[in-house]
Amino acid sequence: MLSPLDNPAHAALTGPHAHFAQSHGRAVRYDPAVSPWAAMPDEADESIWADLAALAGPGGTLSLPGPALPPPPGWTVEMDVPGVQMVAETVETAPDDEAVQLTAADVPDMLALAERTRPGPFLPRTVELGTYLGFRHEGRLIAMAGERMHPPGWTEISAVCTDAGFRGRGLGTRLVLAVAHGIAARGETPFLHAAAANTSAIRLYAALGFRLRRDIDFVSVRVPRA
Repeated sequence: MLSPLDNPAHAALTGPHAHFAQSHGRAVRYDPAVSPWAAMPDEADESIWADLAALAGPGGTLSLPGPALPPPPGWTVEMDVPGVQMVAETVETAPDDEAVQLTAADVPDMLALAERTRPGPFLPRTVELGTYLGFRHEGRLIAMAGERMHPPGWTEISAVCTDAGFRGRGLGTRLVLAVAHGIAARGETPFLHAAAANTSAIRLYAALGFRLRRDIDFVSVRVPRA
């Protein structure tokens, strides 16, 4: 039987995150102000690309975690990043009293931190996807982590980043464990994705108890303009 993690974006967009979804035919994506991720169903055939093209429009872009099919001729692959998917089935989570919950009022600071640290896509409404926690120093946001895709029974930890001047102090680890604690308290299991080239992060997550579940490619494609 397939797991929701085999097609996490589709499972989230047709489940707990359906209120963020835009769809055409069998293709589905997040509201572009929330997240760039789109998805195709497990049983997709070549015609799914027409549905995705209608969603994005001529010249539009879509990001697909683990697409089941290669894009047809005329589409442009803008990005293809090998990654890994890890699950936290045995992680000892812990709340953190010093971490502050981030809200819509913090979005300008969150966008600025994401611009400095490049943890992956972070957009003006990404904060709506779940709980985000952070640390501030003298009022400045210096680290954050939060929740992204939400397949049934699972929640992804994402946007883990620390300002360059504050790295090496364990702030990211504390935030990952605190976000994971909130997920586990809801009876769900945390998981995350990392670029395969980011071996230091993968080693850290493994040391915390995250288990490698599978490899996964993150692909961004552009719809033909004509």
